[in-house]
Amino acid sequence: MDDLPPTLTEWTDAPRVRRLNQAPFRREGWYVLCWLQQALRARDNPVIDVAVLLGNALGLPVLVYHGLREDYPFASDRLHRFILGASRDLAIGCERRGLACVQYVDRAAKREKGLVYRLAADAAAVVLEDQPAFVAQWQAERVAAKSGTGVVAVNAACLVPPAALDQGVGTTSAFRRRHEKAREAWYLWRDEEPTVAPYDGPLAYEPDRLGGASDAELDALIASLDIDHALYPSAMLPGSRDEVLIRLRRLTEEVLPAYAEARNNASRPEGSSTLSPYLHFGVVGPREIMAAIKAADVAEDQQQKFADELLTWREWFHYRARTMRVPESYARVPNWAKGQLEKHADDPRPELETLDALVHGETRDETWNACQKQYLIDGWMHNNLRMYWAKRIIAMTPDPQTGWATACYLNDRLSLDGRDPSTYGNLAWAWGDAAPGYRDNPIYGLVQTRTDRSIRERPGGPEWLRKMAAREGPRLQVPETPPVDPYLSEKLPI
Repeated sequence: MDDLPPTLTEWTDAPRVRRLNQAPFRREGWYVLCWLQQALRARDNPVIDVAVLLGNALGLPVLVYHGLREDYPFASDRLHRFILGASRDLAIGCERRGLACVQYVDRAAKREKGLVYRLAADAAAVVLEDQPAFVAQWQAERVAAKSGTGVVAVNAACLVPPAALDQGVGTTSAFRRRHEKAREAWYLWRDEEPTVAPYDGPLAYEPDRLGGASDAELDALIASLDIDHALYPSAMLPGSRDEVLIRLRRLTEEVLPAYAEARNNASRPEGSSTLSPYLHFGVVGPREIMAAIKAADVAEDQQQKFADELLTWREWFHYRARTMRVPESYARVPNWAKGQLEKHADDPRPELETLDALVHGETRDETWNACQKQYLIDGWMHNNLRMYWAKRIIAMTPDPQTGWATACYLNDRLSLDGRDPSTYGNLAWAWGDAAPGYRDNPIYGLVQTRTDRSIRERPGGPEWLRKMAAREGPRLQVPETPPVDPYLSEKLPI
């Protein structure tokens, strides 16, 4: 990164930044292109900050761009509505920050081929997200390989960027020790302010500008698209910055005071912040959440427990995904666990279910159905339920590979926090990415199992499960078997 300006190489957040190609920055460009895929926030956004630093150093404005295609895997009203709501607030926030922001919503009436490449051709530099999962990493690498402009990747998902930690950490406890030592230096931030007026010059296409769009206009646009309209938006989780602020207030006033006691009880709403979808799509970052936690008037041990979930576990999964070519692949399951599961692959499986029954939460397991209805209807699932839900899929599918593909399919299609290093890490835990058990069980071998006893034995537990399992959800078209690898990124246009 020798050609980065001194203001950037000396930047406190410099470990967040890495070059993806060796092409030079072009001073004759019209702007610095800041291409966002998931970090959909205007403030506390290191991707935008790096673009602003580069723009200021080169004397050029920043152009923030966000595009959304019809043909990404599992495109639906649910995902589109959340993403475009967040993108609308991104545009509003960028305008307030003195930055130009344009969008592109792919549709039959407006097809743009190679748009990112065309925007990059007019750019002095391209700044994009360093995301290790789903399609983002593949698309970033392809743009960097084909672009004649310098491309910089920036981590915006973690409090402590993985590059700032020792590499090769092999256990959660070792990661926790290193991460806790590093955290203090990363809590504070400042937004870099542009010194150049917002870009208002020519563009390679006629942009969509969502900043002024009403809810009705967004809904009408989504209704016109060739996506899955049967999977309706989540009423529980609207995509907007206002919802983040509501949840941050609720976190400090309701969740944190009761978190240690309530976090494992899915029937208690104060046991979860429901911030994970907003973290996944970058509508909020971990630094902002930690600032709210530190300012809360609650006991330190309550703060620490929530911080451990947010920082240790979430960032551990991001840290590990960074070294994996495909974090969503069955190949990530430890060899010992794959050996155990595959040794028992031919065991009788009396609880086999069809994919249709699994998708719609209509299996013979009431507890599992209650879990699945949260994904199907709300687009989110309580963390304690996810552990039971994932473990049971192994016994409800014909073999461990199909089970993994099924879990990824349900997670990625239905959940607003699917397609994420954290959710893939949780699935890997269920498939044996933890210490072996001591009992050789049918189907699982030494991979630990999980019962629903802790859920059912809580006061009111059976009644709550019965109510949750009986909820009516959308009826979706479901293939006979889950796609084994829906992420054929080389076939996805940019």
